[in-house]
Amino acid sequence: MLRKLVFGVGAVTVLSGLSLLTPLGSYARTATTWLTQSASDAVPLEWEIKRARQMIGDLQPEIANNAKQIAREKIELARLQRQAKECGEQIAKTQSDIERLSSDLKSGDAKYTYAGKTYTSSQVRGDLANRFDRFKTRRETYEKLQQMVAARESSLHAAGQRMDTMLAAKSQLEVEIENLQARVGSLRLAQTASPLNLDDSHLSRTRELLDDIATRIDVEEEVATANTYQAGEIDLDEPSSEDLLDAISTYLNESEKTDSSSLTAIVLE
Repeated sequence: MLRKLVFGVGAVTVLSGLSLLTPLGSYARTATTWLTQSASDAVPLEWEIKRARQMIGDLQPEIANNAKQIAREKIELARLQRQAKECGEQIAKTQSDIERLSSDLKSGDAKYTYAGKTYTSSQVRGDLANRFDRFKTRRETYEKLQQMVAARESSLHAAGQRMDTMLAAKSQLEVEIENLQARVGSLRLAQTASPLNLDDSHLSRTRELLDDIATRIDVEEEVATANTYQAGEIDLDEPSSEDLLDAISTYLNESEKTDSSSLTAIVLE
Protein backbone atom coordinates (compact mmCIF):
# COMPACT_ATOMS: atom_id res chain seq x y z
CA MET A 1 0.00 0.00 0.00
CA LEU A 2 2.80 2.38 0.94
CA ARG A 3 4.65 1.50 -2.24
CA LYS A 4 1.57 2.32 -4.32
CA LEU A 5 1.18 5.64 -2.50
CA VAL A 6 4.82 6.58 -3.09
CA PHE A 7 4.54 5.56 -6.72
CA GLY A 8 1.38 7.64 -7.15
CA VAL A 9 2.95 10.73 -5.56
CA GLY A 10 6.03 10.32 -7.76
CA ALA A 11 3.90 9.98 -10.87
CA VAL A 12 1.94 13.11 -10.01
CA THR A 13 5.17 15.01 -9.38
CA VAL A 14 6.66 13.91 -12.69
CA LEU A 15 3.50 14.76 -14.58
CA SER A 16 3.32 18.17 -12.90
CA GLY A 17 6.93 18.82 -13.78
CA LEU A 18 6.33 17.79 -17.37
CA SER A 19 3.25 19.99 -17.65
CA LEU A 20 5.33 22.92 -16.37
CA LEU A 21 8.38 22.16 -18.48
CA THR A 22 6.42 21.64 -21.70
CA PRO A 23 5.46 25.33 -22.21
CA LEU A 24 8.85 26.44 -20.90
CA GLY A 25 10.55 24.17 -23.40
CA SER A 26 8.32 25.52 -26.15
CA TYR A 27 9.17 29.09 -25.17
CA ALA A 28 12.87 28.25 -25.09
CA ARG A 29 12.77 26.64 -28.54
CA THR A 30 10.81 29.57 -29.93
CA ALA A 31 13.27 32.06 -28.43
CA THR A 32 16.22 30.11 -29.77
CA THR A 33 14.69 29.97 -33.24
CA TRP A 34 13.89 33.69 -33.14
CA LEU A 35 17.39 34.61 -31.98
CA THR A 36 18.96 32.42 -34.63
CA GLN A 37 16.77 33.92 -37.35
CA SER A 38 17.40 37.46 -36.09
CA ALA A 39 21.15 36.87 -36.04
CA SER A 40 20.99 35.45 -39.55
CA ASP A 41 18.96 38.42 -40.82
CA ALA A 42 21.45 40.84 -39.25
CA VAL A 43 24.33 39.44 -41.31
CA PRO A 44 24.91 41.54 -44.47
CA LEU A 45 24.05 39.85 -47.75
CA GLU A 46 27.56 40.51 -49.10
CA TRP A 47 29.04 38.57 -46.18
CA GLU A 48 26.66 35.68 -46.69
CA ILE A 49 27.62 35.52 -50.37
CA LYS A 50 31.30 35.41 -49.41
CA ARG A 51 30.47 32.62 -46.97
CA ALA A 52 28.64 30.72 -49.71
CA ARG A 53 31.64 31.13 -52.04
CA GLN A 54 33.90 29.78 -49.32
CA MET A 55 31.63 26.77 -48.83
CA ILE A 56 31.67 26.10 -52.56
CA GLY A 57 35.45 26.37 -52.52
CA ASP A 58 35.56 23.91 -49.62
CA LEU A 59 33.93 21.32 -51.90
CA GLN A 60 37.11 21.08 -53.97
CA PRO A 61 39.13 18.98 -51.47
CA GLU A 62 36.18 16.62 -51.08
CA ILE A 63 35.85 16.32 -54.86
CA ALA A 64 39.58 15.69 -55.20
CA ASN A 65 39.42 12.99 -52.50
CA ASN A 66 36.47 11.34 -54.23
CA ALA A 67 38.30 11.43 -57.55
CA LYS A 68 41.30 9.76 -55.91
CA GLN A 69 39.09 7.03 -54.46
CA ILE A 70 37.49 6.44 -57.85
CA ALA A 71 40.90 6.19 -59.50
CA ARG A 72 42.04 3.72 -56.84
CA GLU A 73 38.86 1.69 -57.30
CA LYS A 74 39.45 1.56 -61.06
CA ILE A 75 42.94 0.16 -60.48
CA GLU A 76 41.64 -2.44 -58.03
CA LEU A 77 38.87 -3.40 -60.44
CA ALA A 78 41.34 -3.82 -63.29
CA ARG A 79 43.51 -6.07 -61.11
CA LEU A 80 40.48 -8.10 -60.07
CA GLN A 81 39.35 -8.41 -63.67
CA ARG A 82 42.79 -9.71 -64.70
CA GLN A 83 42.72 -12.20 -61.84
CA ALA A 84 39.25 -13.39 -62.86
CA LYS A 85 40.38 -13.68 -66.47
CA GLU A 86 43.43 -15.76 -65.54
CA CYS A 87 41.31 -17.94 -63.31
CA GLY A 88 38.83 -18.47 -66.14
CA GLU A 89 41.64 -19.42 -68.51
CA GLN A 90 42.98 -21.93 -65.96
CA ILE A 91 39.53 -23.40 -65.52
CA ALA A 92 39.16 -23.81 -69.28
CA LYS A 93 42.57 -25.54 -69.49
CA THR A 94 41.80 -27.78 -66.50
CA GLN A 95 38.42 -28.69 -67.93
CA SER A 96 40.05 -29.61 -71.23
CA ASP A 97 42.62 -31.81 -69.45
CA ILE A 98 39.92 -33.50 -67.37
CA GLU A 99 37.91 -34.25 -70.45
CA ARG A 100 40.99 -35.72 -72.17
CA LEU A 101 41.91 -37.93 -69.21
CA SER A 102 38.32 -39.03 -68.78
CA SER A 103 38.16 -39.96 -72.44
CA ASP A 104 41.40 -41.91 -72.17
CA LEU A 105 40.24 -43.83 -69.11
CA LYS A 106 37.04 -44.78 -70.85
CA SER A 107 39.12 -46.67 -73.40
CA GLY A 108 40.07 -49.19 -70.69
CA ASP A 109 43.81 -49.30 -71.47
CA ALA A 110 46.26 -50.42 -68.77
CA LYS A 111 48.85 -47.80 -69.54
CA TYR A 112 48.85 -44.29 -70.95
CA THR A 113 51.67 -42.16 -72.33
CA TYR A 114 51.76 -38.37 -71.93
CA ALA A 115 54.70 -36.12 -72.92
CA GLY A 116 56.96 -39.13 -73.40
CA LYS A 117 56.15 -40.69 -70.05
CA THR A 118 54.04 -43.77 -69.37
CA TYR A 119 51.50 -43.98 -66.53
CA THR A 120 49.34 -46.80 -65.30
CA SER A 121 45.58 -46.66 -65.28
CA SER A 122 45.58 -46.16 -61.49
CA GLN A 123 47.98 -43.24 -61.74
CA VAL A 124 45.90 -41.58 -64.43
CA ARG A 125 42.72 -42.10 -62.41
CA GLY A 126 44.35 -40.63 -59.27
CA ASP A 127 45.63 -37.64 -61.24
CA LEU A 128 42.18 -37.16 -62.75
CA ALA A 129 40.59 -37.15 -59.27
CA ASN A 130 43.05 -34.50 -58.05
CA ARG A 131 42.51 -32.40 -61.13
CA PHE A 132 38.76 -32.63 -60.69
CA ASP A 133 38.97 -31.48 -57.05
CA ARG A 134 41.14 -28.52 -58.02
CA PHE A 135 38.78 -27.77 -60.88
CA LYS A 136 35.77 -27.59 -58.57
CA THR A 137 37.65 -25.35 -56.11
CA ARG A 138 38.93 -23.11 -58.88
CA ARG A 139 35.44 -22.97 -60.36
CA GLU A 140 34.02 -21.71 -57.05
CA THR A 141 36.85 -19.19 -56.82
CA TYR A 142 36.12 -18.02 -60.34
CA GLU A 143 32.45 -17.56 -59.55
CA LYS A 144 33.30 -15.50 -56.45
CA LEU A 145 35.75 -13.42 -58.49
CA GLN A 146 33.04 -12.76 -61.05
CA GLN A 147 30.66 -11.69 -58.30
CA MET A 148 33.32 -9.40 -56.86
CA VAL A 149 34.02 -7.92 -60.29
CA ALA A 150 30.30 -7.32 -60.86
CA ALA A 151 29.94 -5.70 -57.42
CA ARG A 152 33.02 -3.54 -57.94
CA GLU A 153 31.83 -2.48 -61.40
CA SER A 154 28.41 -1.55 -60.01
CA SER A 155 29.98 0.35 -57.13
CA LEU A 156 32.38 2.16 -59.47
CA HIS A 157 29.55 3.07 -61.81
CA ALA A 158 27.49 4.45 -58.91
CA ALA A 159 30.52 6.38 -57.62
CA GLY A 160 31.07 7.84 -61.09
CA GLN A 161 27.46 8.94 -61.26
CA ARG A 162 27.70 10.54 -57.81
CA MET A 163 30.88 12.27 -58.89
CA ASP A 164 29.21 13.61 -62.02
CA THR A 165 26.24 14.74 -59.95
CA MET A 166 28.53 16.49 -57.47
CA LEU A 167 30.44 18.27 -60.24
CA ALA A 168 27.19 19.33 -61.92
CA ALA A 169 25.81 20.54 -58.58
CA LYS A 170 29.01 22.49 -57.91
CA SER A 171 28.77 24.14 -61.32
CA GLN A 172 25.11 24.97 -60.66
CA LEU A 173 26.01 26.48 -57.28
CA GLU A 174 28.68 28.62 -58.91
CA VAL A 175 26.15 29.89 -61.46
CA GLU A 176 23.60 30.61 -58.73
CA ILE A 177 26.12 32.48 -56.58
CA GLU A 178 27.00 34.69 -59.54
CA ASN A 179 23.31 35.36 -60.08
CA LEU A 180 22.86 36.23 -56.40
CA GLN A 181 25.89 38.52 -56.56
CA ALA A 182 24.37 40.36 -59.52
CA ARG A 183 21.02 40.65 -57.73
CA VAL A 184 22.66 42.08 -54.60
CA GLY A 185 24.54 44.60 -56.76
CA SER A 186 21.28 45.69 -58.41
CA LEU A 187 19.59 45.87 -55.01
CA ARG A 188 22.32 48.07 -53.55
CA LEU A 189 22.17 50.33 -56.59
CA ALA A 190 18.40 50.65 -56.27
CA GLN A 191 18.68 51.36 -52.54
CA THR A 192 21.24 54.10 -53.21
CA ALA A 193 19.16 55.73 -55.96
CA SER A 194 15.81 55.49 -54.18
CA PRO A 195 14.81 58.61 -52.18
CA LEU A 196 12.72 56.44 -49.90
CA ASN A 197 15.87 55.12 -48.32
CA LEU A 198 17.41 58.57 -47.68
CA ASP A 199 17.13 60.28 -44.32
CA ASP A 200 16.81 63.97 -45.30
CA SER A 201 15.44 65.21 -41.97
CA HIS A 202 18.70 67.01 -41.13
CA LEU A 203 18.73 68.61 -44.57
CA SER A 204 15.14 69.80 -44.08
CA ARG A 205 15.98 71.29 -40.69
CA THR A 206 18.97 73.08 -42.19
CA ARG A 207 16.77 74.47 -44.99
CA GLU A 208 14.24 75.76 -42.45
CA LEU A 209 16.99 77.44 -40.43
CA LEU A 210 18.32 79.27 -43.48
CA ASP A 211 14.80 80.42 -44.35
CA ASP A 212 14.31 81.73 -40.81
CA ILE A 213 17.63 83.60 -40.95
CA ALA A 214 16.69 85.18 -44.30
CA THR A 215 13.31 86.27 -42.90
CA ARG A 216 14.90 87.86 -39.85
CA ILE A 217 17.37 89.72 -42.05
CA ASP A 218 14.51 91.02 -44.25
CA VAL A 219 12.60 92.27 -41.18
CA GLU A 220 15.62 94.01 -39.66
CA GLU A 221 16.45 95.61 -43.02
CA GLU A 222 12.91 97.01 -43.22
CA VAL A 223 13.16 98.39 -39.68
CA ALA A 224 16.53 99.97 -40.38
CA THR A 225 15.18 101.59 -43.55
CA ALA A 226 12.14 103.03 -41.72
CA ASN A 227 14.35 104.56 -39.04
CA THR A 228 16.41 106.50 -41.59
CA TYR A 229 13.49 108.85 -42.57
CA GLN A 230 13.96 112.25 -40.68
CA ALA A 231 11.79 115.40 -40.58
CA GLY A 232 12.79 118.23 -43.00
CA GLU A 233 14.05 115.99 -45.68
CA ILE A 234 13.87 117.35 -49.22
CA ASP A 235 10.74 116.29 -51.00
CA LEU A 236 11.98 114.96 -54.27
CA ASP A 237 8.50 114.98 -55.81
CA GLU A 238 7.67 118.12 -57.91
CA PRO A 239 4.55 120.02 -56.75
CA SER A 240 1.82 120.22 -59.31
CA SER A 241 1.00 123.60 -60.97
CA GLU A 242 -2.57 123.51 -59.72
CA ASP A 243 -1.41 123.35 -56.11
CA LEU A 244 0.86 126.33 -56.68
CA LEU A 245 -1.88 128.53 -58.25
CA ASP A 246 -4.32 127.66 -55.49
CA ALA A 247 -1.76 128.63 -52.90
CA ILE A 248 -1.12 132.01 -54.62
CA SER A 249 -4.83 132.81 -54.93
CA THR A 250 -5.44 131.96 -51.32
CA TYR A 251 -2.54 134.11 -50.22
CA LEU A 252 -3.65 137.12 -52.26
CA ASN A 253 -7.22 136.88 -51.07
CA GLU A 254 -6.05 136.82 -47.50
CA SER A 255 -3.79 139.83 -48.19
CA GLU A 256 -6.65 141.82 -49.76
CA LYS A 257 -8.85 141.15 -46.80
CA THR A 258 -6.14 142.35 -44.46
CA ASP A 259 -5.56 145.54 -46.44
CA SER A 260 -9.34 146.33 -46.60
CA SER A 261 -9.66 145.92 -42.92
CA SER A 262 -6.75 148.27 -42.30
CA LEU A 263 -8.16 150.94 -44.65
CA THR A 264 -11.62 150.87 -43.08
CA ALA A 265 -10.09 151.34 -39.68
CA ILE A 266 -8.18 154.38 -40.83
CA VAL A 267 -11.31 155.99 -42.34
CA LEU A 268 -13.30 155.48 -39.21
CA GLU A 269 -10.64 157.17 -37.24
